[in-house]
Amino acid sequence: MPTLFSELQLGAIRAPNRILMAPLTRARAGEEHLPNAMMAEYYAQRASGGLLIAEATMIAAGNSAFWKEPGIHSEAQVQGWKLVTDAVHAAGGRIVLQLWHGGRACHPLLNGGQQPVAPSAIAIANEEVHTPAGKQPYVVPHALTDEEIPGIVESFRTAAQNARAAGFDGVEVHGANGYLLDQFLRDGSNQRTDAYGGSRENRARLLFEVLTAVSEVWGSERVGLRLSPLNSYNDMRDSDPVGLVSWLAEQLNRFNLAYLHLMRADFFGKQHGDVVTPVRAHYKGVLIGNMGYSADEAEAAIAAGQLDAVAFGSAFLANPDLPARIRAKAPLNAPNPATFYTPGPEGYTDYPTMAG
Repeated sequence: MPTLFSELQLGAIRAPNRILMAPLTRARAGEEHLPNAMMAEYYAQRASGGLLIAEATMIAAGNSAFWKEPGIHSEAQVQGWKLVTDAVHAAGGRIVLQLWHGGRACHPLLNGGQQPVAPSAIAIANEEVHTPAGKQPYVVPHALTDEEIPGIVESFRTAAQNARAAGFDGVEVHGANGYLLDQFLRDGSNQRTDAYGGSRENRARLLFEVLTAVSEVWGSERVGLRLSPLNSYNDMRDSDPVGLVSWLAEQLNRFNLAYLHLMRADFFGKQHGDVVTPVRAHYKGVLIGNMGYSADEAEAAIAAGQLDAVAFGSAFLANPDLPARIRAKAPLNAPNPATFYTPGPEGYTDYPTMAG
């Protein structure tokens, strides 16, 4: 019976345990979106995780949604990320990069006045974005034309090539949390009537094209995918989230991915449902669970065959030696939300290990 400390084969990546680090935006890359030595230290501190999934990373210039998040679209960014991958590998770890396009969650004040893009011209409502001018409402995005969509796919392909050059062990395609690919998937944000809207097959078309392109770069066995069918973050909803993700799980079998990373809940508690059970029933590959798992719940889910691994977010943020703490049943450091996105090492690289 597998446990949190059993080895796991994630496609071509061998994880020594099933305690993975979830992608966590930390906004430490500065206004030039450059990975740096402080980020290398942060990830290397957490290299004992079975797999580190690096934070959401811009696939192309002009698509910032967090102000100081990293990119992977320039040679300088590739070299910056190489500091990170070299440090993680030197510490014995494995790390993949999350490839991300913010879509309508981007803002002109973060992108030199550039209007964000989306499947449809529908702005994020009832939420605000952090900008150099303070919190601002989201703007109405430009609805991508059929002629523009291939360029999005090529941006993912180029980013995947850059991630290889930066020394990552693979990539995770970000199809969650109300960013561009998720905006196409869910019918609350996708009101198109062309080949990329309407039916599930059409709404998933862009995601499948991106997975194909990225897999052509890496081999599908080094490509993962993250989905969040219930999450209402970024003003997201779908008329049938359980049906959508159940169908997606079946369709994804043909891609032979390294893993499927499933967020099981809604940050805001607006949408409810069991998405883990139907995805486990339909998806034949490695399934990673995420959102609010304690070590005991994760252990039980893996032992029962419900999941193959669990990705921990804030617990790994605050506990660089999380696997050792779980094994020892030691108390955990509490994360400090006030420093999640602030500059500098405080609340980033200064969380203590059990050894101090």
